Amino acid sequence: MATCPPDVPQRIGIFGGTFDPVHLAHLRLARAFRDEIALDQVRLIPAGQPYHRSARPQASPVQRLAMLDAALAGEPGLVSDAREIRRPRYAYTVETLQELRAELGAQAELWFLIGADSLEKLHTWHRWPQLLQLANLAVAIRPGFDAAQLDPAVAAHWQARQVSDFSNRTPSGTIRALALPPITLSATDIRQQLATGQDCSALLSPPVLAYIRQHRLYT
Repeated sequence: MATCPPDVPQRIGIFGGTFDPVHLAHLRLARAFRDEIALDQVRLIPAGQPYHRSARPQASPVQRLAMLDAALAGEPGLVSDAREIRRPRYAYTVETLQELRAELGAQAELWFLIGADSLEKLHTWHRWPQLLQLANLAVAIRPGFDAAQLDPAVAAHWQARQVSDFSNRTPSGTIRALALPPITLSATDIRQQLATGQDCSALLSPPVLAYIRQHRLYT
């Protein structure tokens, strides 16, 4: 984890997801995100009521946060952030970034992590153009990604805002494509395996698996 002198603004990463449950591929991705951009901290934010999903998460918000806290114990620079599960309504990313910007100050360097599949749907997100006013965008590119398939408005930002290094550090407004490991595990598959009593010890951290067994989740 990087450390900043007092006069250097913090570099903070934001990694959202349902985390139902959080699994080892999530942790690998968070570590790689932290290391590739030299972040001081990555905040993993479990979604409370995801507005873009038709089905609610199976585990409750409190349970998903508890599993996330268990998984992150002892992970340098990786912390949970419960702000979205505390909202009594849909959780919009732009509001989360507005809150973080207000708390961390105008000079903090914020990086919001999304996958290429989310970038392809970005034009459907609530007030999506404001995201780049509030943070930089880190995009985990998957094999086969084709920028020509992006919505024209998103493609225009993709072309104009990309950076390949940190020579011009900025609080927000840039986009960087990252060579992060893809999330090859599926939480849906893990839930199905847990429901049928299969061994998931290679897919989940021991504290998360212990919590799931203790609370009889996904059975």
